[in-house]
Amino acid sequence: MNITSQIKQPIIAEMELFEKKFHESMTSKVALLNRITYYIVNRKGKQMRPMFVFLTAKMVSGGTVNERTYRGASVIELIHTATLVHDDVVDDSNRRRGFFSINALWKNKIAVLVGDYLLSKGLLLSIDNGDFDLLRIISVAVREMSEGELLQIEKARRLDITEDVYYEIIRKKTATLIAACCALGAKAVIEDDAQVENMRKFGELIGMAFQIKDDLFDYSEEAIGKPTGIDIKEQKMTLPLIHVLNTCTPQEKKWLINSIKNHNKDKKRVKEVIAFVKNNNGLAYAENKMVEFQQEALSLLNNYPDSEFKAALTLMVNYVIERKK
Repeated sequence: MNITSQIKQPIIAEMELFEKKFHESMTSKVALLNRITYYIVNRKGKQMRPMFVFLTAKMVSGGTVNERTYRGASVIELIHTATLVHDDVVDDSNRRRGFFSINALWKNKIAVLVGDYLLSKGLLLSIDNGDFDLLRIISVAVREMSEGELLQIEKARRLDITEDVYYEIIRKKTATLIAACCALGAKAVIEDDAQVENMRKFGELIGMAFQIKDDLFDYSEEAIGKPTGIDIKEQKMTLPLIHVLNTCTPQEKKWLINSIKNHNKDKKRVKEVIAFVKNNNGLAYAENKMVEFQQEALSLLNNYPDSEFKAALTLMVNYVIERKK
């Protein structure tokens, strides 16, 4: 049994019912929209976000979920899908999880409108059922994700990013949505604000570790046999690079900044930057930080009694930093 199936084991019935409800939540009277949403539903990823919602809900409540849990999971997935559709337009990307992206098949205009449609469907699912507390959690996440993306673009232009700013970017861009999943899972089933906040923090810490792991892939040869250097080509400042910029000599820093600004399309130069970051402790430093976030996340589960849901969440946290792609 692969690791995702193991994590899913305690919530297998909930995930099956969720898929049905999620599909229903996307339906429209417009045939073109239904064709596109059918395409989206059939090319789903690992569905980690709904899994976080259900596992958190069951852990904090002692094993129960309710209709609010299903709606919360559907809203998160609708909004997450909307942001992916919009991201592909922004990045001019033709592939998503090995399939053609919506904008590649139906062009940008339709992709933007589909993203807007999914976003509004998510909001209405909460509003129509009076889940205003859940809607607040999700709306904060959407606002922060937009801020994080814009902050990253602003900093990429000037290349003046500190470690603190990097954490702020990844907290908003990636961690805030996983934090929302965990807060929402708790909020849907219990009325204890301290526990909801605890689970929000848990999700945020996993999100931070998850993004650092993603940034490390740019330098690792495991996943695809060679380092990609895509972040360097796109002038994205990630933790391994930031650490090395802060610790190298002024002369080396000048060479690094010049390489990223003016030679980021030169394959040989990008390889040299990757080698320099590796040789100057950039990867080891980022890996240590990732493990710190992971350990802090796990410590927040200590107050909960042992259960299959807690075990699955622990497995999920470990999977985030041990995954190979």
